[in-house]
Amino acid sequence: MKKSATRRLRRFLYSTRKRLLWIAILTSGLILLLSIPWHVPGIPFSLPTPQPHPLPQPLAQWDDQTNAGDYFTEIKLTPVEYLVWSEFPVQVYIEHPKESAESSASAKRFHDWYDAVLQAVEEWTVYLPLQVVSETESADIIIVRSRPPLQASFNRETQRFENIRARAAETRYEFYLRPGVEESQRILAHKFTIYLSPHQTVDYTLATARHELGHALGIWGHSPVETDTMYYSQVRYPPEISVRDINTLKRIYQQPTRLGWAVTPNIMSG
Repeated sequence: MKKSATRRLRRFLYSTRKRLLWIAILTSGLILLLSIPWHVPGIPFSLPTPQPHPLPQPLAQWDDQTNAGDYFTEIKLTPVEYLVWSEFPVQVYIEHPKESAESSASAKRFHDWYDAVLQAVEEWTVYLPLQVVSETESADIIIVRSRPPLQASFNRETQRFENIRARAAETRYEFYLRPGVEESQRILAHKFTIYLSPHQTVDYTLATARHELGHALGIWGHSPVETDTMYYSQVRYPPEISVRDINTLKRIYQQPTRLGWAVTPNIMSG
């Protein structure tokens, strides 16, 4: 009995030690990845030094006379610092219905979804210049009428992925290089894809689109106050874009970023 218990204890300690070792390796690799300079042999460019861009006119003219404050401390940095746009208007594509609203009940729901999303875009256009486009190729932000892809959550205690979660919305970004003014110049740029479920009511579709667009426009974080549209949870009576939302957006656009600046050729890559 004692030998059996001893063997089980040894197996447990061995598996735990292996697990901790892998966690240590992965953590060290992540720290190393984040700490090394982006000027790496074999990569043909180095990322730009973070610099602020001029404020877009609507934000430059924005002045909060109520001193409502903001939630700038809740905004998360990314590998390129802040996710701000530097060229306007930002091009937004909204998936649109192919059939008339009268053709079927499903077509009517699609039109209602589209109208709610379009309203959210128009609301944000007051504070940042946005333009709805008809093709995805020219879009900076693509809004898709679909549930987000399923994702498994990671249980830190069991060290396993489990409980695949279905969500009503998700916003994802990616980075790429676009041509600059000069032929050989490349600018570090980004794009967003927003997934919005087709199975919400019109009011909640509007609220969700408003919230996810806030992320895509640069508010990469959440407000702790439920009267802000960027509140971290869905509420019964969704708020409109608040003064605090815009105060936060303006502070974000005053920060340095690598986006919108030219990359530097890596002289060590030859």
